[in-house]
Order: sequence, then C-alpha cells, then structure tokens
Amino acid sequence: MSVQERKERERADRERLIVATARELAEQQGWDAVTTRRLAERIEYSQPVLYSHFRGKREIIGAVALEGAAEVADAVRAAASGANSPRARVAALARAYLDFAARNPAVYDAMFHLDGGLAFAHEDTPEQLKDAFAALLESLGEVAGEGVQPGLFTEVFWAALHGLATLTRAGRLPPGDAEQRVELLVDRLAVV
Repeated sequence: MSVQERKERERADRERLIVATARELAEQQGWDAVTTRRLAERIEYSQPVLYSHFRGKREIIGAVALEGAAEVADAVRAAASGANSPRARVAALARAYLDFAARNPAVYDAMFHLDGGLAFAHEDTPEQLKDAFAALLESLGEVAGEGVQPGLFTEVFWAALHGLATLTRAGRLPPGDAEQRVELLVDRLAVV
C-alpha cells in the first residue's frame, strides 16, 4: 500500500468515526448536543481536523442523513424480499420503514427534519437519497393502480408513512394501534 493510499484510508476512517460519533451523541442526547467541540473531545482529534472533513454541523447532519437513507433502503428491500405477494410486500415495507424511524430517531431527524444541506427531488440529489426512494418504488409501483403514475403513488404513500412516523414519535397517536394503521394504509391506498 502506498503512502497516499494509507492516508486516504485513514482519512476515510476518521470521517466514518466522526459520523458514527455524531450519530451516537445525537441518539443519546439529541442534535443540540452535537457540537464540533464535543465531537473533537470524543474522537480525540482537534476541531481543525473535524473541519478538514466537514465544514460544520450541517454537513455532519447531511452525512448522517445519507447513511440513514442507505440503511432505510436496505431495510425496506430486505423486508419486501421476504414477502410472497404484492400486499405482503407493501405491508412489510411499511413496517420496516416505521420501525427504522422508531429505532433511529436522530437519524430520521437528520434525514427529514434538520437541514443537512441535501437536495431532495432535484438533479443534484445524492445517490443514497435516490436509492432510498427507488427502494420504496420497487414495491409500491406495482400496487399504484391503473392510470396512476407509480412515482406519484410512491410519494403519497411515503408521505403517509412519514406522517405516521412523525406523529407516533411526537406522541400524537396512540401506540397500541400501529399495526392497524399499517393495515388500513395498505388496504386503502394499495391496489392489491
């Protein structure tokens, strides 16, 4: 391994450490607790080292959001792949999405509630975000119904999932009815 390759590997390792530490701190104490000073202390690097990777907290939030998008895409695909019918795939996708949001609140916030400097639904949308949408579209497109644009249907279904995730986390919906909500969403929106 050349010196340049080693330096690039070390840089990538440091960047992963910064993102993982920010994510851990945000999950434990909330995003307000994530500062460059606290991150520098936790990873035992100076603040200038952090700034050599990220211009600030906004970019760190964006990096966490991109990780989260890749993870939600994997979770949705894994859940859908284990189902044996279109209806079962959609229900499994919905459960996986809502479970991801519940298990990773700080990551979900980074993805959808905080400014990470990421463009959604534009030409310059990062590939991880495009792939997360594609993971939803793969199962939802087949149940959109005749004459309904699959991408538009996916946006509406995703918006409903996002609303359920957000309202549940905020304590605005009774926790005991989560499965009934998924069933209702699938039965009323998906043509299966």
